[in-house]
Amino acid sequence: MRIPYLTAAILLLASLTAKATPSTQIWIPSTDIQKYKSLHLNIDNYVAAQKEPGGLWKAPVFVAGPTIGVLPYEKIQAEAGFDLMRSGLPSDNYPFYFHAKVGAPEGAVFPGSPALAIGGYNFGLKREVTDQNIIYGLAAKNLPAIGRLSAGYYSGNKKLLLDENGKKADTGVLLSWDRVLSEVSDKLWAAVDYQGGESPLGAFNFGVSWTFAPDTSVILGYDMYNNVKVAGRDTFTVQLDINLW
Repeated sequence: MRIPYLTAAILLLASLTAKATPSTQIWIPSTDIQKYKSLHLNIDNYVAAQKEPGGLWKAPVFVAGPTIGVLPYEKIQAEAGFDLMRSGLPSDNYPFYFHAKVGAPEGAVFPGSPALAIGGYNFGLKREVTDQNIIYGLAAKNLPAIGRLSAGYYSGNKKLLLDENGKKADTGVLLSWDRVLSEVSDKLWAAVDYQGGESPLGAFNFGVSWTFAPDTSVILGYDMYNNVKVAGRDTFTVQLDINLW
């Protein structure tokens, strides 16, 4: 494959830095799973924080879709869903992406065990265009006064997840910290997370959330990409989460 064509393909992938979202932190998946039959709606927006080289603004990305809990068990849970993604680029011709996750809450495997989750996201419908096919595993543990620490690893489609030189960048670590800031308010939550790798998915992110009602919250966050040559410069994110039932 010639490098100019590769570069065009990588720039197209930059439109996919937002993700078909399972239950997440700011950017990476979390070990949280929707309860059985509960229906969750996410509406996420990513807007450029600064101009790209040459004075252009990166197109905003809009992601919205439902996630539903699908298992009626206490110690093993699962969710599945899909999203509609729009970014103003040719990939919008194939806007649907799917995700699913199965896992166990803390203490389910043995007393004191961490929460565990295995899942996947960005399962697009167009071969070698939107099928990033990310598979991941995560473990998380709540620590008194510190909050929840999560760690994991992911792997995706090596034909699509590339760096600026066309080399595969399809794997990386997943790390996060999150905590309800009850010292201020039980409605206030904060998180910092990181996805490794030099593809457009690699990023360091931080933000806060405010719960306006028992079933509605808004996250305000900031995204700093590991490789600006393929993902572009930083973005702001606003994410609305609603539990419909």
